[in-house]
Amino acid sequence: MYTGTVTVGGPGDVRELPQLIISKLAVGDFDNNAYLLRCRDTGEQVLIDAAAEPDRLIALTGDALQKIVTTHGHQDHWNALAEVVTATGAITMAHPIDAPAIPVPTDVMLEEGSVLEVGRVQLRVIHLIGHTDGSIAFVYDDPDGPPHLFTGDCLFPGGVGNTWGDPARFQSLLDGVEAKLFGEFPDETWVYPGHGHDTTLGAERPHLAQWRERGW
Repeated sequence: MYTGTVTVGGPGDVRELPQLIISKLAVGDFDNNAYLLRCRDTGEQVLIDAAAEPDRLIALTGDALQKIVTTHGHQDHWNALAEVVTATGAITMAHPIDAPAIPVPTDVMLEEGSVLEVGRVQLRVIHLIGHTDGSIAFVYDDPDGPPHLFTGDCLFPGGVGNTWGDPARFQSLLDGVEAKLFGEFPDETWVYPGHGHDTTLGAERPHLAQWRERGW
């Protein structure tokens, strides 16, 4: 059974949905999560965040990787991007605001409401401002079960992503997360963050007021 509990240097974890297979791998000095999405029908693969340890990511994806999405422009989320692109020929995708911070050219820009296609599976792009100005999350509305949210560094167990003590950034990020994630999706929605353990919206929802009061 998938738990999402992985450690750097250890094995990944795999969740098998009727139409999509999700593989989670922890890599690098900052315990980054990389997620490989594979369409069951077509075999097409998309990697979310080529964060570190390119050899392990390439072993995970093989040479049949079509796309790599970078959730935001911070270096720990693209350290292995150049090597994985060279090995696989995958096209690169990111939000246009954060794309200039990524040293590998971005082939396809993803904005609010864009669709990320993984073979016959579609994920909707959600733009969240605060951790960076061009952070993006992705939602897979599984027709056979609850939604699946890939949140980058915007939502974790216990709070939103780092906004470095900036009240305006914190308010922007929490407002966006409340409206676009908690306001749109049910408690059963599974959350796959950019670092550490997974969670659900239901586990985090009771704490939203506490997060706002504490300011981080």
